[in-house]
Parts: sequence; structure tokens; C-alpha cells
Amino acid sequence: MKPQVITNYQGGDIVLPGKPDVVITVSENRELKNNIGKTIVTSDGTTLLGADDKAGVAIIVTAAQRLLNDPSILHGDIKIAFTPDEEVGTGTKHFDIKKFGAAFAYTVDGDTPGELNKETFSANLAVITVHGRNIHPGSAKGIMVNAIRAMADIITRMPGDVAPETTEGYEPYIHPHSVEGEEAKATLKILLRDFNTAGLDGLKYKLEAIIAEVQPLHAKAKIELNIIEQYRNMKDYMGTDARVLDCLEEAARRAGLHPTWVPIRGGTDGSRLTEKGLPTPNIFTGGQNYHGPTEWLSVHGMEKSVETVVHTVQIWVEKS
Repeated sequence: MKPQVITNYQGGDIVLPGKPDVVITVSENRELKNNIGKTIVTSDGTTLLGADDKAGVAIIVTAAQRLLNDPSILHGDIKIAFTPDEEVGTGTKHFDIKKFGAAFAYTVDGDTPGELNKETFSANLAVITVHGRNIHPGSAKGIMVNAIRAMADIITRMPGDVAPETTEGYEPYIHPHSVEGEEAKATLKILLRDFNTAGLDGLKYKLEAIIAEVQPLHAKAKIELNIIEQYRNMKDYMGTDARVLDCLEEAARRAGLHPTWVPIRGGTDGSRLTEKGLPTPNIFTGGQNYHGPTEWLSVHGMEKSVETVVHTVQIWVEKS
């Protein structure tokens, strides 16, 4: 990727030079106003920036360097790990918590400075597969069973009011994520997300009702639904030792921020690590607009994250 570094940002929309029709707008990015006079990093618009989670890696390494450079900063033993593929929780699939040897941990994978996270979505992946029958279209009458047409009828019935683009806060969603296929077979992957784990069953029932409605329209097609568990809300497994949260909140305050606990409309490695017995709340990075070319990063936010990490390890000493 080709970075664009904007020093002394003076406000207004940001046009990305590699693709001028890609614009980071003030109307969609309220955090921009808090970075006037500061440094912002974007891509050139032709790729993602990758701040999710290169920013987190940079913050962790910088904090470690600061601790190594200044022996006057008191702290206990600190373990550091980097994992791949965190978006759906598989980065921790083979993570050996016992070998890691920590009692508490923090991920650095958030966004807005001052926002801390102790709860995430619970997540399942739904996979709908339609099996049809292919034959040359010239002789297809009464024989062909077009899986694509059946899948299209399923997709058009997905509830528009339970979608990522129409929900916020603690509201759940059903998100058609990817689709592929041809006449004989079509596959649709759907993200099911709810802060209440039991609510995932309700989302599954909605899909079952859609399939029940579409099946008679394509009687010769075979429609299958498979549900795969991904990760669970970390809040349900955080435990009773409040220090892991209290130390982080106080650290953000000492960094000059006004910390707030905000639910993540997604997941982090902390979701699976917490569920597996290692309480792991999440720290901000300063990044915004992840997963798209309008992603941008506040260097000030990164600096505040480093300060928060360093304060956190000091406060653990105080509380111990």
C-alpha cells in the first residue's frame, strides 16, 4: 500500500490521491474533528490502509521499547503474542494459554481513543447451500433446476431491518457476506451476530423460515442450512476479578482521556481468549473505517494507546 501522511490536518473531506473518487468525508467521520492540527494516515485509495491491525502491532512494539528504555517504570512480567486471522476468532485456535503463562491480557485492536471494550458480539456463521441440476440450456425445459434462482429468492427475503447497514449499538444483525455458485450448486455465507448468545437461535429461525418459504417455489432443489460457531461475547466469561478492567480504565484516564466502555460490533481475539479462560479486554488504536479503502489512522490516537499500555502495567504493580 502507498500511505498518505497528512500532517497538521486542517479539517474538511480528505480526497485519496490514487483514486480521487474515494473520499473520507467529515459527514461520515465525526472523529475527524478531534484530529484537527494532528497527523492522519490514509492509503492512496487503491488499497486498504491495514491499520487493522498493523496499528496495534506498532503500538505494542513501541510500548515494549519504552519499557525497555526506561527501567524506572515498574511492571511485572509481561508476555506479548501476535496472532493471525483474528476477525472470526481462528487466530486463537491453537493459542496455548498455559504456555503463554499470563493471568490477564489485553488486545490492542480497537478504534476511537478513549473507547475500551469488554463485550463483543456472539457470532455464528450460517451457510446456505442450494443443490440444483445443470443441463444445456437449449434442452433445459422441465429438467434444469437453477440453484442461482433459488438462492436469489432467499437473498431477497433477508430482513432489511436486521442488517449491519440498518442497526447500531446492541442491535443484532443478519449479514449476507459472500455468495458463489452456478446452476448445479450455489452457496451463501451469512454472518449472524447478537450480543445475547441465546439470540443467535432467533436469527437462525429467521433463516429457517425464509428457506421454508422458498423451498416450495423450487421444489426440485435441495436447500441445506448449516450453522458454525465462531466466537462468543467476552463479557459472559470476563470473571469476577475487576482489576483487569479497573487497571485499564484508570490507565486511559492517566493518559489524559475520558474512558468509556463501548460494545464492539464485531469480535477480537479477546473474545476467544476470554472464553478459554484468559480475561482479555480490548484497547483502542486510533484507527477508523476498518475493512474499506476509506480507512484512516490518527497518530495521536496511537500515541495515547501507547501511553495507556504503559500506564496499565504500572497500575497493575500498584494494585498488586
